[in-house]
Amino acid sequence: MKKSNSVTAEIVRIGNSHGVRIPKAIREQAGLTGTVTLTVTGGALVIRPKRKPREGWAKQLRQALKDNPEQELLLPDDMGTAYDEEWTW
Repeated sequence: MKKSNSVTAEIVRIGNSHGVRIPKAIREQAGLTGTVTLTVTGGALVIRPKRKPREGWAKQLRQALKDNPEQELLLPDDMGTAYDEEWTW
């Protein structure tokens, strides 16, 4: 786990809004670039890098299957359907 940094920053006026300047070291440690998501949790502002839906799922699945080679899928790869049977006209 990476070391947590704590710094004090001022809320500054930016046009009609307000902002906080995030030091480079903190941005790099948190992986903040480009677009971020902001949420309020328990009275704290949480800033996270914006991720694509399901980003990293394939990598996590490969690792889980590698760690547990006898792991079975909940659904078989080929479930088959009534449409797979021979059709007669």
